[in-house]
Amino acid sequence: MALQVQASLYTTRLSPTATPTLLRPLSNPSTLKTSFFSRSLNLLLHPNQLQLAYGPPRFTMRVASKQAYICRDCGYIYNERTAFDKLPDKYFCPVCGAPKRRFKPYATDVNKKANETDVRKARRAELQRDEAVGKALPIAVAVGVVVLAGLYFYLNSTF
Repeated sequence: MALQVQASLYTTRLSPTATPTLLRPLSNPSTLKTSFFSRSLNLLLHPNQLQLAYGPPRFTMRVASKQAYICRDCGYIYNERTAFDKLPDKYFCPVCGAPKRRFKPYATDVNKKANETDVRKARRAELQRDEAVGKALPIAVAVGVVVLAGLYFYLNSTF
C-alpha cells in the first residue's frame, strides 16, 4: 500500500500572531521567526488567505493493492482493490474453492486478461512443473550424496 501526502499550507483559520496548539508558546513572540512568518508578508496576502502557514499534512491511503497473489491449485490471480492481508481467513478461491492459505505472492505483472480460462490453465501447468521440480530436488540431492559416497569408498579401496 502506498501513502499519499497532501501537504496543505493553509489548514486552519487563525490570526497571524496565534501559536499552533501542538507547539508550546514562545516566551518572546518575535524570537525565532523568519521572514516567511513575518507580519509584513501577511499584508501582501488576500484576507481569505490569511491562514496559518504550518499545519499537519493530511495522509490519505490508496486502497488499490500492489501485490498480486496466485492460487496454487488453479492459477487464479487475486489482484482486487482490497489488500489480500485484509481478507478474512475464511476467504476461498472463487474458481476452485481453495482456502486462503493456498495462495502465494505473485511477482509477475498482471494484466486484465489474467484470469481467463486458457491463461489460467497454462499458468496452472507452469505452477505444477515448478512444484514438481521443488519436490524432486531433495531426491536428486540424496542420490548425488550416495553416488559421491560410493565413489569415495571405491577410490579408497583401489588406491
